Amino acid sequence: MPREITWNDAEEIGIQLQEKFPDLDPLSVRFTDLHKHVTELEGFADDPSKSNESKLEAIQMAWYEEYKDAQ
Repeated sequence: MPREITWNDAEEIGIQLQEKFPDLDPLSVRFTDLHKHVTELEGFADDPSKSNESKLEAIQMAWYEEYKDAQ
């Protein structure tokens, strides 16, 4: 079982999102969809209501870095 992740684990979430959605440009994802993707990750163990714009933005940027590296 993967370790539990929370909203504060932006880098780990970015890696997992890149693995799950390798062809999806993170900058094209709306925050509502990003929130859904994060809460559905295996190992996600945080309160879905504890996200905010800055946490989602940090996750999106971490995911984007992984996305660029994979191109």
